[in-house]
Amino acid sequence: MLQDDTGALQIAHTIKKRGYKAYFVGGCVRDFLLGIDSKDIDIATDAHPDEVQRIFPFTISVGKQFGVIIVIKGKRHYEVATFRKDDTYIDGRHPSGVHFSTEEEDVLRRDFTINGLLYDPFQDRIIDYVGGQDDLKNGIIRTIGEAVKRFDEDKLRLLRGVRFAARLGFAIEDKTYSAMKSMAHCIGECSAERIRDELIYILTGNNPAQGLDLLEKTTLLHYVLPEVESLKNVEQPPAFHPEGDVFTHTSLMLANMKNPSKELAFAVLLHDIGKPLTFKIEDRIRFNGHEKTGVEIAETILTRLKFSNEEKERILDIVGNHMKFMYVKKMRISRLKRFLRKPFFHEHLELHRLDCIASHGGLDNYDFCKQKYTEFSQEETQFRPEPLVTGNTLISMGLTPGPVFKKILTALEDLQLEGKITSKEQAIHYVRENFLKND
Repeated sequence: MLQDDTGALQIAHTIKKRGYKAYFVGGCVRDFLLGIDSKDIDIATDAHPDEVQRIFPFTISVGKQFGVIIVIKGKRHYEVATFRKDDTYIDGRHPSGVHFSTEEEDVLRRDFTINGLLYDPFQDRIIDYVGGQDDLKNGIIRTIGEAVKRFDEDKLRLLRGVRFAARLGFAIEDKTYSAMKSMAHCIGECSAERIRDELIYILTGNNPAQGLDLLEKTTLLHYVLPEVESLKNVEQPPAFHPEGDVFTHTSLMLANMKNPSKELAFAVLLHDIGKPLTFKIEDRIRFNGHEKTGVEIAETILTRLKFSNEEKERILDIVGNHMKFMYVKKMRISRLKRFLRKPFFHEHLELHRLDCIASHGGLDNYDFCKQKYTEFSQEETQFRPEPLVTGNTLISMGLTPGPVFKKILTALEDLQLEGKITSKEQAIHYVRENFLKND
């Protein structure tokens, strides 16, 4: 809680000793009043940036032109910002200039009332110029001042409104909601990275399904993830999906997630993204190859949102393999072991569990995989065996390097995984019998 952060208190105390005001501000105050632990404490002051840098020996000038200085205390960084009033916003994100001003004017430039509260750590009191405490008590997301103006200053606030509403389970005030809906088309003015980060917050926070619902209702989804919007009204076979269309299924999966990584959250969101393009009615509704199509669409989305190659690879692997769980009981032991030992397999398994409980409810294959994973993991040498022969061994046997090497080494590992060969001698014999016999 706020009074427990000795670093922030020391910074505020040092500023106050120099004759300046020092308040905790923003999200940390909101979370304090809601009984939520806050990771970061920001400090607002009437001390100018140059003075802040004179006061503290270790600082970083990350946003000095906007009055923001990072003060380093121990291993932590604290944002210390001078009270300011912003000039006109010219790029949908930054003001053209700032004027150092009063605490009240500083609050009035902020986004939502629940983020516009100040806390005086010396008098243990909340300073509220915008009705933020009432909105916290009543569960309301409301802009400070005129909603259209607030969103016009920084278009990312459109997504932040959804994020806070979903995370806190709050309702969006009518004028704020109307402005969000009317200005949703402006979200494209934000960088892909900023949009991506807000979507991550929404999908990995509390109530991601509510977040998806709000994105759809405010029409923001149409502008940031039109491919996900296209999941609406895509029917599914009721015998397997009594819950309804693909969008409903995806929303239910999101609702059942618990503390997901960003990779798992996006894999859940995108796992059926290929269904609209593969929808076909044969003996029943089918989506043949939707996982393969889904990988192609998901890659386009993730690239557009500037995910790293490593993040994309992890998400796409889950999307592309999620249908394999249908066949796990019929797999050869070698293939099953290869599947179960995939990197981040726990995320593959969790997506399958979510997939099942959001549809037919059957968890037989989930339980089977958990059991086999535990069983195989107890015998690591059989789960991830050391190669019995190498490429150098094959060369010494007279084989010429080429694609056949991969074929041989894969076949040998399959036999190891199935327990059919256990020694180097057996492996060499297999190679001679199957790849050198006709030479």
